Amino acid sequence: MGARDVNDPLSQSISEPEKGLGMRKTSLGDPSESQISDVAIGRENIADALPPHESYEGKHRWDPTATWTPQEEAALVRKTDLYLLSWVCLMFFGLQLDRGNLSNALADDLLVDLNLTSDDYNNGTTIQLVAFLLAEFPVQLLIKRFGFRYILPILMMSWSIVSWGQAWMNNRTSFYITRALIGACEGGFIPGTILFTTYFYKSRELSIRLAAFWSTLNIARVVSALAAAGILEMRGINGKPGWYWLFLIEGLLTFTIGAVSFFYLPLSPTSTQSVLCRKSWYNEREEIIMTNRILRDDPAKGITALKEAVTFKDIKNAWCDKSMWGLYFIGLIAYIPATPVQAYLTLTIRRLGFTTLAANMLTVPSAFLQIFTMLILAFSSEHFGERTFHCIFGEFWILPLLTAALSLSDGGKEWGRYTIITLISGYPYFHPIVSSWISENTFDVKKRAITAATYNVIVQVGSLIGSQIYRSYDSPYYKTGNKVLVSICALSVATFFAQRQWLVLLNKRKEKAWEGMSAEERNIYQNDVEAREKDGNNRLDFRFKY
Repeated sequence: MGARDVNDPLSQSISEPEKGLGMRKTSLGDPSESQISDVAIGRENIADALPPHESYEGKHRWDPTATWTPQEEAALVRKTDLYLLSWVCLMFFGLQLDRGNLSNALADDLLVDLNLTSDDYNNGTTIQLVAFLLAEFPVQLLIKRFGFRYILPILMMSWSIVSWGQAWMNNRTSFYITRALIGACEGGFIPGTILFTTYFYKSRELSIRLAAFWSTLNIARVVSALAAAGILEMRGINGKPGWYWLFLIEGLLTFTIGAVSFFYLPLSPTSTQSVLCRKSWYNEREEIIMTNRILRDDPAKGITALKEAVTFKDIKNAWCDKSMWGLYFIGLIAYIPATPVQAYLTLTIRRLGFTTLAANMLTVPSAFLQIFTMLILAFSSEHFGERTFHCIFGEFWILPLLTAALSLSDGGKEWGRYTIITLISGYPYFHPIVSSWISENTFDVKKRAITAATYNVIVQVGSLIGSQIYRSYDSPYYKTGNKVLVSICALSVATFFAQRQWLVLLNKRKEKAWEGMSAEERNIYQNDVEAREKDGNNRLDFRFKY
């Protein structure tokens, strides 16, 4: 396990226990050696030595002498889960509802009604993806300038308006226009939401919360498929097709979620009052705990204001950070092995002779399996404070299954194929872990917005690549495609190992330089606020997680 920030253990005390790091909570002040843990390593100590920037929203709650019990902190996290996490999951539900309704509409002869070909449909998907990618970075700049409370709900209401506007599509042109607008409105929402939650949770708590987000997407897939089966039966009402009602009803539902979010979401952990919440989520004591626990875990969050604008220099720093390149490449290739398998799950089930409704129902096991495996993996990653090998486990889950698919003879054994692709589709999705990994290794909050958006863009490019691997000439068993997937899966495993060793090397270099400094030099180094903001994760007292 990689450590994080290093301090002179005799100059600071330890704020709270940290699993796996041997820390224990002490009161702050002039600690004796008996008060110092045997492993005095953690971001918490830097926060004690360096106060947050004057523009930091929680500056008035910063208190280097604050202490609290584990029970108080656990209760605070539970309250945050109730007030924030549950609502953000609902917003993610709305996102998936509008992202998946087009696929559900295809079962109601959407292409026939609009006189579209499968090529037109594929072009529309490509247009949506391009618009989505183009919107990623501008949305992050808007979020950093105007805040999460306003931009995230506006995005939801915007794409929901386009979504229900799809009910009036009548030709290829209107189809392409709505695809482009939906992609543009959804771009930046996921990384923006992830960045928002980092202000409320410590880095080791984040992976489980992100797993909850993506679990919500899987739940939404199941719910939307079942809802679509009923709504599409409305074909003929007022002379309208079933997909008309599907787009209209689900679009209005998402708009409602977005509108309520506009009046519900907080500005920051110390500014949680809103139109719908006239009383703050946290009392003064809880705001002190929230502020100091977050800053002691990640002092970089106190460097800049939540709404401080991102500059081109921040973008350049994010893209030139060599410690991130391996994670970006992981985002490009790591999810490809499961992408085409998941896309063809329904088609494989239909080959067994089931109806459209039955085929949709048989996709449910893979969705629930992925929820279960993803959450278990995230809990384990948080418990052990480890990232690399947990992600590799997801690749090792897929690799033998793809090999087994190649070993099946042509013809027959369709239930065996169904079992294999269901297991592949339900693999332990480690995307939340990698997203959390990138966040905690970035250090600078403004830079974090760019790295999160960059990673998400690259993941989407990987999805586009994955969607092109299964070709019609290779159907129905896609032997060549599966060989490509096995190769990419092996490459992904090797990349994870290489990235881990690269971070280990960077940490060793920092440790060597740090050990060569005297206590006085370390103290001067740590109190140089300007250098702290400039150096970011290149600082000698910062350790990369792996």
